[in-house]
Amino acid sequence: MRKSCLVAGFVAALAAAPNCLAQKPLIPDQFASWQKGACVMKPAMTVFSEEAGLRDHASCQFSSGGQTVSVVLSQFRDPSSAYEVYTASLTPDMHASTVGELSGVDKDQLLMLLGDLVLSVRDYHSASTADLQQLAKLIKNRADKTPLPPIRAYLPEGFSDGTQRYALGPAGFQAALGALHREEYAALAPVVGFEHGAEVMLAEYHKHEDSGVLLLIAYATPQLAQQQLHHLETILPGIATQGEAKIERNGSLLSVVLGASSEKYAASLRKALNYETQVVWNEGSHALTDPPWVVILSRIFYATGAFLVVAIVLGVAFGGVRVLTKRFFPGKVFDRTKDLEVLQLGLSGKRVDSDFN
Repeated sequence: MRKSCLVAGFVAALAAAPNCLAQKPLIPDQFASWQKGACVMKPAMTVFSEEAGLRDHASCQFSSGGQTVSVVLSQFRDPSSAYEVYTASLTPDMHASTVGELSGVDKDQLLMLLGDLVLSVRDYHSASTADLQQLAKLIKNRADKTPLPPIRAYLPEGFSDGTQRYALGPAGFQAALGALHREEYAALAPVVGFEHGAEVMLAEYHKHEDSGVLLLIAYATPQLAQQQLHHLETILPGIATQGEAKIERNGSLLSVVLGASSEKYAASLRKALNYETQVVWNEGSHALTDPPWVVILSRIFYATGAFLVVAIVLGVAFGGVRVLTKRFFPGKVFDRTKDLEVLQLGLSGKRVDSDFN
């Protein structure tokens, strides 16, 4: 009976473990001197948040010494999805923050990306930089450490701060175009190839009188990129409102400048991409090189001379041993009488010698 109770208790503990983990709060109870107060756990779901795979959300008030800050934390499917939401929340008014690497601040909020988590702190002026760094550290310890998508590093330098946008689906792509005032290109969303795992990166560039939005589309293979290139080329000319939108393929990456002020400026942006293709040959190989003919002839003469020397030495050795043996041991080793059988015809009158030696 006692054994059955132990087994039942163990099974119940295993069943309750996931619930205990699920009940662990998304936002820590405190950071530095700040204590957590009331929280709201249910976000307003949108097509964009569903596409990004929103898993958890919390909005809490923290207080310290009569001051309050609002902390909003959202967890998504993976760091790539979180990066999509993070870039969608950036504004041109934001500038870099000292709280963390991927963070931005304006007069109203601090925005920060921590793995698969997006952190927003309202009224952050009430908290010190050290306090906010401690909050970020507590949240980062439980974040997904998967690397961010590499396409973000393909953008050339010089884009306008806060205009970079990353998208993994049609909703994110259309939201990015709307934020960059390029809504007319939303018709590209169905043919980009998001169902095949395409990733999109956009940013706005300005240089003197020239401007344009650089669109990068990354695919899993060059073959898939070539296939989608044909689809995009059939639609893009009909919706390009300013100049000729030319698409170029470099390996698995497509690039096009939307609304470029001039084709020359668009070409300069595409040329400045931080992207290089590499062809890897996994099979081992070696180069065959023939030595000079002088070397070949010298080797032939050396080999022939060595063979002749060996033949002479062996011949002299064999003959010398035989001669010496017959001289010092006549009829005992070679040409012994009992071992010789000589056929004599006896054609002459000379008597046949039966003991011929």
